Amino acid sequence: MGSKAARSVMARRSARAAVVLLIAIGGSLAGCEYTGDGGPQADPSATAGNVVLPPDPELEETVTGDALQEWAKSALPESQGKSFFSSSGYLNAGESKSEQTMQLPGGTYAVTLACRGTRRVMFAVKVGEAELVDLTLGCANARVNVVQLETDAVLSITVGSRSEANFAYRVSKL
Repeated sequence: MGSKAARSVMARRSARAAVVLLIAIGGSLAGCEYTGDGGPQADPSATAGNVVLPPDPELEETVTGDALQEWAKSALPESQGKSFFSSSGYLNAGESKSEQTMQLPGGTYAVTLACRGTRRVMFAVKVGEAELVDLTLGCANARVNVVQLETDAVLSITVGSRSEANFAYRVSKL
């Protein structure tokens, strides 16, 4: 290939890469813009590949009743596998709650954890004394942890918070 033809191919590839990058950045920003009282917010230290958006202020408020159930449903997206156990609730400041799943058959599971409030919620998932997940999650977030059970087992899930918070979690077989 001659140098002119090689430059032409390289220029087309660069142009395509730039278009794909702009579409990816523009597409991700278009659906995620947050506008508060002061208009659009942006982190001045963010780069094109690392956009930081402020959290949804509504997720800093705890809810109860039907609003809690609706939030839990939206915070824990449907999983691909069979859901074996799920729970959601409200924690007072300094409170913790523990629950146990039914006996789960050995295999691989997704444990999806979510919270809402102004601070963080601590999640611990154990089989007997063996800790599978020990996570402090910033509220307005969700996290999926994959755990492997070698044999049939019962999971113990403990949730705690230093401030008022909502929590939700689901255990699904992958």
